[in-house]
Amino acid sequence: MAESILIGRGDRPCELLLSRANRHGLVAGATGTGKTVTLQVMAEAFSRVGVPVFCADIKGDLSGIALPGKPNPKLEARAHELGVADFAYEAAPGIFWDVFGQQGHPLRATVAEMGPLLLARMLELNDTQEGVLNIAFKLADDEGLLLLDFKDLRAILAHVADRAAELRDHYGQVGKATIGTIQRRLLVLEQAGGEQFFGEPALSLADLMLVTPDGRGAVNILAADKLIHSPRLYATFLLWLLSELFEELPEVGDLDKPKLVFFFDEAHLLFRDAPRALTEKVEQVVRLIRSKGVGIYFVTQNPLDLPATVLGQLGNRVQHALRAFTPAEQKAVRAAAETFRPNPRLDVADAITHLAVGEALVSTLQADGSPSMVERARIAPPRGRIGPVTAEERAALMARSPLAGHYDAAVDRESAYERLAGRATAAPASGPWQAEGPRGPAPVRSDNPWGGVSLPPRPLPEAPAQGLSLRT
Repeated sequence: MAESILIGRGDRPCELLLSRANRHGLVAGATGTGKTVTLQVMAEAFSRVGVPVFCADIKGDLSGIALPGKPNPKLEARAHELGVADFAYEAAPGIFWDVFGQQGHPLRATVAEMGPLLLARMLELNDTQEGVLNIAFKLADDEGLLLLDFKDLRAILAHVADRAAELRDHYGQVGKATIGTIQRRLLVLEQAGGEQFFGEPALSLADLMLVTPDGRGAVNILAADKLIHSPRLYATFLLWLLSELFEELPEVGDLDKPKLVFFFDEAHLLFRDAPRALTEKVEQVVRLIRSKGVGIYFVTQNPLDLPATVLGQLGNRVQHALRAFTPAEQKAVRAAAETFRPNPRLDVADAITHLAVGEALVSTLQADGSPSMVERARIAPPRGRIGPVTAEERAALMARSPLAGHYDAAVDRESAYERLAGRATAAPASGPWQAEGPRGPAPVRSDNPWGGVSLPPRPLPEAPAQGLSLRT
C-alpha cells in the first residue's frame, strides 16, 4: 500500500505522508496562481490510494476531475520530469452533490440536525433572537415534535408566539416582535433557495465515504457556483457538515491513512463576522476531528485569512504566489513566509512573490510529526480534465452514480407541521430512499469507475437528535 502521495518536486520530491494527512493542511495563494489545480491533484491522489474526498466546486471547473484529461504533451513532459512513472489520463470516481438539487444529488439536512447555533448563524440573528430560537428547539424536544423541514420550523415558531405568555415562566420571555424578525429572516433564506436544504432524505455520512470496487475513494464534488452567492449559507452548510462528521464518527486515533479528506474552499468565509462562540467551536472541531480519521484542508487566498489558533494546527502546507503591491500586502507576505520551517537555500519571502503558475512552496509533516523544510516545487499535473464538464456529461455521470435515485425525491413524513396543524395522517408519506515512464502519449482510461455498483435502499431514520453538543 502507498505510504504517501506526490504533490510536486523541487530539489527533492514533495510528498504528503498518508499517516500524517489527518493533521490538516492549507492550500493558499492569490487568484489565478493554481490553487484549484493543486486541489485537483491532491484529491485525485487521495482517491487513488483509497481515501474518499469531499470538496466544493466554487467556479465549476473542478467538475472535470470526473472525466479523463485530454492528451497534452506539456502535461506529459512535466509528469516525466517530476518522475511520475505511472502517469495516465483517468477519471476520478466523482459523485456530484448540490444543495439546490440542480447539478448533483440533492444534499439535505433536517432542521434538528442543523441545530439552533448554526441556524442562528445562517439567519444572522442577534443574541436575543438566538435565545428565542433555542426556546423553540427546546419546546419541540419537550413535546416530541420533529423538526425536519422548513415548514416545521415556521410552524414551531408560530406555536411559540401563540403560547408566549404560557411559556414565559418555564422557558423565558418570548417577544412576538422577535419571532416576527426571525420569520422575516426565514423568508430571506427561502428566497435565496435555502429551504431546499432542509428535509429528508437527509445525507448519510456513509455516502460520503464510498470506495469503488477497485479500491479508489469517491471524490464528492459539491456544486457551489450558486451557493457561494450566499456566503453565509455556504459557510454554515460546510460547518454543519464538519459538525456532523465530528459528532457521528467514532474515535479511531491515528490510522495509516485518513477515512475522509475534506477540502474547505474560500475558507475565510467561515470566520467572517463569526461570533466568538462559533469560532471557538470551529477551533474545537479542527483540533479534535483528527482523532476521527478526518483531514481538513483549508483553501484560501491568504493564510492570514484564518485565525492564528486554526492556522497553527495546519501542518501540511502548499503556498502559491501572493501579490505584494501595498505595504499591507508586503507585511502579509512576510508573515506567511514566517510560518514555514526555514530552508537555508531559499529566501521564502522573496520566492512567494515570484512563484510561477503551477509552482508552490511546499512543507509537509514528516514521520516524527515535525514539518519538513520548505521547498520550491513544481506541482504534479492532474490526470483528470482541467476545466468543467458539460451539462450532458454531468447528467451521464449522475445517471451511473451509485447513489442515483437515493436522494432525488423528497420525503415528507409526519412532523411538527402536521402535528401542529392537526393534519397528521395515520401513515406517514413515503418516497424512495434510494439514503519514470514512457515518453510517448500517456494512455487514456475511460472505464466506468463504479462498474455498475448501486447501493440498496435504506429506511428513514428514527426521530433525529435535535441539537447535539456542537450544534447547540
